[in-house]
Amino acid sequence: MLWAALTAVTLLMTGCTAQAPDPRPVADPIGAGPAPTTAAPAPDPAAVRAAAYRKWGIPPLPEPPAPPAVKPVKRTPGGPVPVISDIPVTEKVVFLTIDDGAEKDPEFVRMTAELGIPFTMFLTDSVISADYGYFDPLVAQGHGVANHTLTHPNLRTLSPDAQRREICGQQEKLAKRYGTAPRLFRPPYGNWNEATRAAAATCGVDALVLWRESMQIKDMQYQRGDRKLHPGDIVLAHFRGPAELKGRSMTEMTANLLRKIQEQGFTVARLEDYV
Repeated sequence: MLWAALTAVTLLMTGCTAQAPDPRPVADPIGAGPAPTTAAPAPDPAAVRAAAYRKWGIPPLPEPPAPPAVKPVKRTPGGPVPVISDIPVTEKVVFLTIDDGAEKDPEFVRMTAELGIPFTMFLTDSVISADYGYFDPLVAQGHGVANHTLTHPNLRTLSPDAQRREICGQQEKLAKRYGTAPRLFRPPYGNWNEATRAAAATCGVDALVLWRESMQIKDMQYQRGDRKLHPGDIVLAHFRGPAELKGRSMTEMTANLLRKIQEQGFTVARLEDYV
């Protein structure tokens, strides 16, 4: 009671009267709202790409040029299938092709996803059929699927009908498994004859693809005497593992290949954009 009396006296002396609390909520200041949030900036593609190259220990390759408006290699409707080892271009680009499909290195899939380097897979059914699924993520990354026969024979030793079965049979299998019939074909060992071209034509092939350089373990083999890359060269590699690469993995071989390309000032373009 003493406290209540003192409070009343204090209010009278100060001219104030006691008021009950206002039950209404206090309004936000004009214009006030939720605290603004700052969206994280989108990652810089160039920075992401540079970081991926650093991770894999490879100097960055230059960005490839835009694909040509008109493909420099085209099969004339009803005409013979072109046979190519390179593409007629002036830019310092080469084209990577990887044959067979025997080695199925999961690290290679991670590497290609992070680097974004395009390549074309020339697949043979007898060596991929044990694990078709390995190639699904590579197809999803946008890498081309091409024909390398059903069983990898020397086609020059086969009859025209047998050649057609090897080529058309693989066309059908790859189309069924990966959704699109291949447009490109590579004869095993690079061996072909006119019966091969005729068979490829009846199977819907647009070009018979050979090569100018082949990647081994640490270096490339060159067909030209100057031992260097030229604009438009097609480079051959294989899905191979440590048993064929003296203990090295396919991922290590590919890193060596990309270093060789970068050292000569070249970059890699997508073969299907030019053929």
